[in-house]
Amino acid sequence: MSKPLISVLLPIHNAAATLPACLQSLARQVFTDYEVLAIDDGSSDESPAIIAAAAARDARIVPINAGRIGLPAALNLGLTLAQAPIIARMDADDVMHPDRLARQYHALQEHPALALVASRVVAFPAREVRAGLREYLRWQNRVVTQEHIAAEIYVEAPFVHPSVMFRRAVVQELGGYTDQSWPEDYELWLRMHAAGVQMQKLPDNLLAWREHPTRATRIDPRYARESFDALRAVYLARDPRLHSGRPLVYWGAGRVTRQRARRLIEQGFPPIAWIDIDPAKIGQTIWGAPVHAPAWLERQPRPFVLVYVTNHGARDLIAGWLGEMGYQPGRDYLGVG
Repeated sequence: MSKPLISVLLPIHNAAATLPACLQSLARQVFTDYEVLAIDDGSSDESPAIIAAAAARDARIVPINAGRIGLPAALNLGLTLAQAPIIARMDADDVMHPDRLARQYHALQEHPALALVASRVVAFPAREVRAGLREYLRWQNRVVTQEHIAAEIYVEAPFVHPSVMFRRAVVQELGGYTDQSWPEDYELWLRMHAAGVQMQKLPDNLLAWREHPTRATRIDPRYARESFDALRAVYLARDPRLHSGRPLVYWGAGRVTRQRARRLIEQGFPPIAWIDIDPAKIGQTIWGAPVHAPAWLERQPRPFVLVYVTNHGARDLIAGWLGEMGYQPGRDYLGVG
């Protein structure tokens, strides 16, 4: 029997309520040469029985009883057991478009240098989708090209994890998923970016991402704001753009922003100045650096700017101002979420 072209990694933990819809979306795929590694991560509900029944009907579904090992370990187990060179991620509470596997697989085949391809996503059900998630997806769904991803990778995670497909060998060579105190998927994207790996996104909604109060991104401490801040600081400190010799300027002089920026400053990256639009802050000195209005940037040999403002609308406005001054995203400034 020949090996499949795609291995779908499907970790499961107490997902009986949503698993049937997920499996149905897999069964409807136009691309059929795949296996599903259904990795049960210590479920105490009917999930194992649902998977066993599905496997009895479809030999492509491979039940794996891993015990309660946690998501990163379950994913690494799947990478080890996968028969295919191409990995598609999927979560048990989401639904994929019938063309998803076909579209992403063909993109990887057409572009051999491309290591990861994701897609735009839509959140559902509408009644559960809050303003914050809508704004996040508005931002994420416009970050599509390799260049745009590189310029905005420190804003937020640029991919919804179950929307990605990647080359297994590339991820395994980089060490697979890590199990630390921050989100395992975002850490992997940052590590791949740091390694110069090519990643992009198809401009189509190929995954329906289920929102619910018990989703891991809402209740797992690894996905808390502080965890993201710590992770960004680690990889920003390694980014070659911060080691070019250009002076650093931090945009955003408010108290909360300063505390987030402190993580990077303490690693040896102090700013020569802060930028803010609040008249009450302009003219102050914060941690030895003066606070200036945005127009100050036009009068200086071009520094490298880290925009620590988190409001997406304000960040768009700042990007417009910087563009008018000739600053290019990714080359002259980075947004930091």
